[in-house]
Amino acid sequence: MEEKLKQAYLYDFYGELLNEHQRRIYEDFVFNDLSLGEIAGEEGISRQGVADMVKRCGKKLSDYEKKLHLVEKFLSVKKDVEEIHRLSAQFHQSRDEDIVEQIEAISNQIIEEL
Repeated sequence: MEEKLKQAYLYDFYGELLNEHQRRIYEDFVFNDLSLGEIAGEEGISRQGVADMVKRCGKKLSDYEKKLHLVEKFLSVKKDVEEIHRLSAQFHQSRDEDIVEQIEAISNQIIEEL
């Protein structure tokens, strides 16, 4: 997965677990594409302090994912739902009952994962 997309997913799922100061710095660096120097000037801290904060926040978000696997589960369910969508379109064209069984199997898998 692309690094920016990975960071976005991690932040979407776990960002609220960071304190406001951490969120602000992480958002400015990762999403607003501000430089370390720009953020340091806004926050009144050193560039190294900003770099350390971004690194710690990224590690913290990754550690949450290692323990909770919410992003992994979300992406798995997303992939399964996309497959169901594809199969349902295929069913509308062919009316093949085997496709319904495939859809049921995928939906059962989603329920088990949740």
